[in-house]
Amino acid sequence: MDAIGQLAHFIDPVSLAIVGGGSLLAAIARSTRDDVSRAFAALGPMLRADPDADAQAAVRAVNAIEALAQVRGIACADRVETAGRFLKRAAFQLSDAASADAFALWARDELEGRRRRHDAAAGFWRAMADAGPAMGMIGTIVGLIGMFSAMDDAAAIGPAMALAMLTTLYGVILSGAIAGPIAARLERLAEAERAWQTRALDRLERLARAELASPAAIRPPLRPVLQDAA
Repeated sequence: MDAIGQLAHFIDPVSLAIVGGGSLLAAIARSTRDDVSRAFAALGPMLRADPDADAQAAVRAVNAIEALAQVRGIACADRVETAGRFLKRAAFQLSDAASADAFALWARDELEGRRRRHDAAAGFWRAMADAGPAMGMIGTIVGLIGMFSAMDDAAAIGPAMALAMLTTLYGVILSGAIAGPIAARLERLAEAERAWQTRALDRLERLARAELASPAAIRPPLRPVLQDAA
């Protein structure tokens, strides 16, 4: 009971509201609605992420696509079974590409779009980490004002001092132990993901240029050409 009682001294709803709520509002103010949704949706995948396994799976998938393309052409690339949605989309785009330049353009746009989304998600948590100490300082000032305004009432000094100290503590914890590490991990995972995705798309682009450069690889029209009845 003594340990629980001591722990209870470190829990204060007002301090939590100032630091947690204030930091959350500050991060939301710097983000769009989609960015906020992505930031919280990224927490689950962040815990399960394995960049090395994803990179190895990408190598196997691209090897399979290259092998199939040698036999049946890149039009059959989307028939290769891949585990990740990114590679499935890449295989579909490759099989449906009208030219190697069209696939290369899609690849650049896809990587840039994913970079922006990942940066926005990590940026939300980075904003919370930045706001935490500032909100803690605000709480500390509020607590000090409460202390100075209640100097004639000894019973009121203790809660005000607790508010001043706990908001500082909460701000440091939020920044250094919660939001900051989350942002750093998301940034590191995004960098690792971009690396293997770039390698995979580079190989697929080279495959597209090799296959579509051949006259035999020219795609037939989607609709049959009507011949004159004569």
